[in-house]
Amino acid sequence: MSELHLPKPTRDLVDRRHALAPDTEDAFRAFSKAVFAEGALDTRTKQLIAVAVAHVTQCPWCIEGHVKAAKREGASGEQIMEAIWVASEMRAGAAWAHALKAVEMIGDTGQRDS
Repeated sequence: MSELHLPKPTRDLVDRRHALAPDTEDAFRAFSKAVFAEGALDTRTKQLIAVAVAHVTQCPWCIEGHVKAAKREGASGEQIMEAIWVASEMRAGAAWAHALKAVEMIGDTGQRDS
């Protein structure tokens, strides 16, 4: 099996991406800045949420960037790991909750297939 290739986000690649859709990229960057600004949630909490979501979406760049940002905002290693465990429970919990659909389709659970 071949290894997944994830390009290093070089200045050249970032500039090329921007050149392909500058207005959209600028809007996305402004949106991101607004989302992570201090608000009802402090920036450390927002970065811990982002760490958890990055693990659910399995984005290595997001994991790296948001763990670094969470640390800059004062999050401890224990807080970062706890956020990851919350994400893990939620991801596993979704499979567990959706098992009800399978149980419904199986029908009467009182009888076992032989």
